[in-house]
Amino acid sequence: MSLIVIATFLTLAFLGMPLAFSLGVAALAGLWLAGFDVNVMAPRILNAVNSFPLMSIPLFMIAGELMLKGGIMERLIDFANAFIGRVRGGLAQVTIISGAGLASVSGAAVADASALASTLVPSLKKQYGLGFSSGIVAAAANLGPIIPPSGAMIVYAFMAGSSVSVGGMFMSGVIPGILLFLAFMALCWFIAWKRDYPLAGEPISLANIWRQTRRNLVVFLMPVIVIGGIVGGAFTPTEGAAVGVCYALFLGFFVTRRLTISDLPHVLLDAAKTSALVGAMIAFAATVTFLFTIDLLPMKLAGFMQGLTDNPFVFLCLIALMLLVVGMFLESNAAYIMLVPLFHPIALHYGIDPLHFGFLFVLNLVIGMLTPPVGVVLFVICGVTGVKMGDLVRESWPFIAAMYAVLVACMLFPALVTWLPERLGY
Repeated sequence: MSLIVIATFLTLAFLGMPLAFSLGVAALAGLWLAGFDVNVMAPRILNAVNSFPLMSIPLFMIAGELMLKGGIMERLIDFANAFIGRVRGGLAQVTIISGAGLASVSGAAVADASALASTLVPSLKKQYGLGFSSGIVAAAANLGPIIPPSGAMIVYAFMAGSSVSVGGMFMSGVIPGILLFLAFMALCWFIAWKRDYPLAGEPISLANIWRQTRRNLVVFLMPVIVIGGIVGGAFTPTEGAAVGVCYALFLGFFVTRRLTISDLPHVLLDAAKTSALVGAMIAFAATVTFLFTIDLLPMKLAGFMQGLTDNPFVFLCLIALMLLVVGMFLESNAAYIMLVPLFHPIALHYGIDPLHFGFLFVLNLVIGMLTPPVGVVLFVICGVTGVKMGDLVRESWPFIAAMYAVLVACMLFPALVTWLPERLGY
């Protein structure tokens, strides 16, 4: 039965049916094969999406969109410029810093890719050409799901159940996020030096650094308040996301004064579309997960994996290889929804820390957003900038390699992921 469900889903997905509906049809096919009354699907769909924690996803999306509409992108660029100065690859490094700053308020790679590409590529391509400029933006956007807050981590924590908290997942991404940020900065400098790109930017001025820091302090208070409040227990992730929305409205209307009432319907509509897509996939996946459970698929997979190896590190390597392939062909949200309920319990059987496994799972699929043929970030950037897919992929490979290097480091040294959450009580 599980094989039929999986085959139906993959067939419909490759034929072009939206992933949420592919899951729904696959669930109906599984119910019919198992001889269940299809009416059991309705309450499972309702219970799956009737969840207070899931409300944090659209709220974080709204907060990120409001910050962008409110002129946060321009402020981030000015702030990054003040700290970089006149160096090789300076504008590229400004892009990475801007991407990290944007990640701390949005948590979505696709939204970050669109904002960074439309804002920075026109200036970047004058110095580096369209291909490398687009590759830099792709790398910067991929910091979004790693640096908290992260929509991907919220979905993972929801699908994994009570053994993983959203706050713990957020904190697991801090140290690896910093490592990725530093690796991307170093790569930008090295490639610019190797290709002899001209020096760019203004010399560093302490007065300008102080001015930009004061000007942007109110902006960077948002992730401090939201993430700090969640980690400190002042409010839940959903309440934190709501606080973020209120703070973004305050910034846009009263600080930057770039946000208008007419912007709000567009922001809400975009958040509704994305939330509906994720919600539909979670709803239909509840029935698929139910079918997998009664077919004992998690237990069979656990037995199969333990028959291959009893070494937790080898298990992590096998999962990484599987997710490398999955990320090339399956949209990341669908992968979380279908695969987390299957493999998270197996990781617990191996004695792997749930936050460690969760972060590695997320990072694997985030890398998949940059790998063809179904790298969603690649498609967004191609659509915004007009760069050829081949050129973008060629310029993105050094950054993909850096992400895999961080992934391997996190596999070999779990403390990179778990140390901070443990210190904070997760």
